[in-house]
Parts: sequence; C-alpha cells; structure tokens
Amino acid sequence: MVASGDGGNGCVSFRRERYVPRGGPNGGDGGHGGSVIFKADLSKQTLIDLSFHRHIRADRGDHGKGSDRHGRKAEDRIVHLPPGTVVKDPESGAVLADLDRPGATWVAAKGGRGGRGNARFLSNANRAPREFEPGFPGQEGWLLLELKLIADIGLVGFPNAGKSTLLSKLTRRRPKVAGYPFTTLSPLLGVHVAPGGREIVLADLPGLIEGAGEGAGLGLQFLRHVERTRALIHVIDVLDPQREDPLAAYDAIGAELESYSPDLITKPRVVALNKIDLPGGLDAARAAQEAFADRGVRTLLISADQQQGLPELVEAAVALLEKPPEPEWIEPQGGKAP
Repeated sequence: MVASGDGGNGCVSFRRERYVPRGGPNGGDGGHGGSVIFKADLSKQTLIDLSFHRHIRADRGDHGKGSDRHGRKAEDRIVHLPPGTVVKDPESGAVLADLDRPGATWVAAKGGRGGRGNARFLSNANRAPREFEPGFPGQEGWLLLELKLIADIGLVGFPNAGKSTLLSKLTRRRPKVAGYPFTTLSPLLGVHVAPGGREIVLADLPGLIEGAGEGAGLGLQFLRHVERTRALIHVIDVLDPQREDPLAAYDAIGAELESYSPDLITKPRVVALNKIDLPGGLDAARAAQEAFADRGVRTLLISADQQQGLPELVEAAVALLEKPPEPEWIEPQGGKAP
C-alpha cells in the first residue's frame, strides 16, 4: 500500500505588538504533504525489498504558524525500482505505469495540499478573518507491481537444455548449474561484452514446460519476461531423453510462446543445438540441423559447457540486434503443444 502525506493545517494568528494598532492577521499556510514517487533505478534488480516493506508512507506537511510563517513541505518518498517494473491496479488489472527505462518516474500517490492560514482571507470586508483551511488529505491505495526484465536477448528452452551454463560462459554471472531440471527458479541477467566492446544483456529464463502458456508450472511468471527481450536464443538439448526429436522441442516451445502472446513468435531468434561435446551429441546435432534446414530454419551447433561454437553464436545474436531479420518462425505442427 502507498500513502502520501496529508497537508498541514493553516494557522489563525494576529499580529500583536506594542504601539502597532490594527496588527492584522498573520497566520501562515500549512506545508504540502510528501508524495510517493516510483523511480526506475539500474542498481535495483528485483522487487525483493518491497516484500518486507508492503506499506510505503510519506510524511505530512507541518502546520502553519504565526508571523506569516508557513509550514515546512514534507520530503517526497522516492521508491527505487528495477527498470521494467509495471504498476497495475490490483482489482481491474489495468496498467497504470510502465517504468520501462532507467530514470523513468511516476507519482504513485500525490501529497495533500497545505491549508491556507487566516492571512489569506484578509479583505476590505473582513479585516480580522478567523477562517483557515485544514490540510488536504493525501492519497492512499493498494498497487500491484510486476517486474518484466529488460534484456537484449532472452535464453529460452526446456529445462536442463543448458541455458544457465551458456549464461555462465558468456557472462560473469554464476547461476546454479546441475544435472537435473529446474535449477533456475527465477530469471537471471548477465552482461556479455561482444567484439568491438558492445555490451549485450542476456536473460536466462527458467525452463518452460508444456502448458506454460496456460499457466502450467510457473510459466506465466516466466513468459512475461520474454516480452521485454529484443531477440531470443532458443537452446535445444539434442540428447534430451524426454524429447528425442529436437524439431519437436522447437515446435513445442513455439506453441507455448504463441499461446501466451502471438507477438512473441515475431521476435528474431537463433536456434542453438547444444551438447555436441557429449557422446553421440555431434551426430544428433548434425541430423537435427538437416531437419531444421528442410524447414528453412538456421541452426548453430554449440557446446555451452566446452564453449564450442559460442563465438559464432554471439556473432549471430549481435546481427539480430543490429538488423533484425524477417521472422523465420515455422508454425508448429498440429498447433499447440500436446
């Protein structure tokens, strides 16, 4: 919940000094209440801080005083959020603000205006006013914050395809890597410095499963981050025992992306056939590469663990960012994944 500060009350006061007849009113105005302002800050990566501080309040303004002294305006409460934070109405789900770039700000709750003191009511008809205004109340209410990571390239694929390993080899990020699925439970960002000094932000998106587009597992929480990426690297495990056909795995992920949002399948992408360093991996990758070629889809053979083919993969990814090609997505066979 956010709550801005109330305005301070105006003051009723009269000038009373010796040898000064008809001193007149000199009550000052109340100070304005502080506002709650959201600001996108690159130093923030998650919304974890807000899970421990669910109530955010700004201070109220000071009351006016005599001798025409106005109350002090309260300081605004600046809440620093990671870029990509979306602010929604918790009841209707309507988007109220989208902090999609560093430095973007939005006033979540405007502070109340300070009330006027009796000096403001002086007139020819009313030489000794006793009127004043109380401070105006601030705003308060509940807001829903949702983080959609902003990255140049998102790594997508089924669990245990090698996305976390690829991120660790291309960046200084060290995600959890293990020989079982779902080692990545939340999206991770890393920065890769490409030849020429260009920095590319990579997002390791946790493994998708069939039905993710309809909310299976944590699919909806993961897929929303794909919306922010400019391009995709689709990582496929050519030795996946549960999905022996890499082309079928490609179709299944495509169906989940399309199920969540048809816009996702229009993003430029490169397909990386991973784990060619393992026994039988290179032969399986070459056979899959021919099958993809028959569908008009270009693929690259890589080993994320042994860093084989990664320079070519980075070069292809940079090309997507510099001049995105026309989408080459092939409609998945049979529509959505089973």
